Amino acid sequence: MGEQRFLIKSCAHIMRKTQSHLDCALKKYGLTSGSYPYLLALSDEEGINLDTVSRRVGVDKAMSTRTIQKLMAGGYLEKVPDASDSRAFQLYLTDRARECIPKIRREIMRCIGILTAGMTGEEKDAAARLLGRMEKNAGNLECKGKGSFK
Repeated sequence: MGEQRFLIKSCAHIMRKTQSHLDCALKKYGLTSGSYPYLLALSDEEGINLDTVSRRVGVDKAMSTRTIQKLMAGGYLEKVPDASDSRAFQLYLTDRARECIPKIRREIMRCIGILTAGMTGEEKDAAARLLGRMEKNAGNLECKGKGSFK
């Protein structure tokens, strides 16, 4: 049981430290650890809608709506009405966002380099594989109402 608690504690600590580092590094661009994933998702595929970007970032639509509004106000995103659905819109990066994306990716790689310092390539691959499996399994942890889980 001790090792399992250590695992949760370690994951939480790594997440807090990573968010803090990225918040500090991205502050000069007016971005946060919660906003940059939207830019990266859209750099992979522009013109996606709110539902799609929410799934890719892994948050609910309400959170995405708030973050997208902030990114639009900051000049990073623009939304265009969807020609096939008048209620929906498509999201696109602005030139400002496109200029920041390589800087964001560099900062993420720097962060990963710090986290994996002293690891061999094989250890890095194993860590990525195991964390990916844990992330997939984490989908089973979602709470479905008062005190009940999936």
